[in-house]
Amino acid sequence: MLNKNDEYYMSLALKEAEAAASEDEVPVGAVIVYQERVIGRAHNQREKLRDPTAHAEMVAVTQAAAYLQNWRLTDCAIYVTIEPCAMCAGALVLARMERIVYGVPDPKGGACGSVFNIVDEPRLNHRIQVTRGVLAAECSRVLSDFFKRRRAEQKNLWYG
Repeated sequence: MLNKNDEYYMSLALKEAEAAASEDEVPVGAVIVYQERVIGRAHNQREKLRDPTAHAEMVAVTQAAAYLQNWRLTDCAIYVTIEPCAMCAGALVLARMERIVYGVPDPKGGACGSVFNIVDEPRLNHRIQVTRGVLAAECSRVLSDFFKRRRAEQKNLWYG
């Protein structure tokens, strides 16, 4: 179910994704909102931090928990440019996130319905409401532009 502010908050997540791309990170951005206030915002930092867990969602969750001084992120929504992976979806369930809003599905690793559906797993003690496809074209463009550039750079290494 689309919220009146979903596109606005997703546009903030897109800015984070663009920041990731400018740092040569896979362009994924995330924003966490509580009572219409942004309490976490991040982009992928796996290369910079040399940390496989430094996904945008994980970094934003840490910020939001620090802001609330609570690991429970009930009444929070996360806006992320691509469907969360199994690690991030699991962390969002454990954090008791109320809602996930994402831009594009991840057919290779998405865990909000594409490959897995961790966020609606009946054996877990929490489920998360999911809204899909918000600013999907823009989210897709950021990803495809990044990977086109990376492929061109690889081609130049081989044929340069």
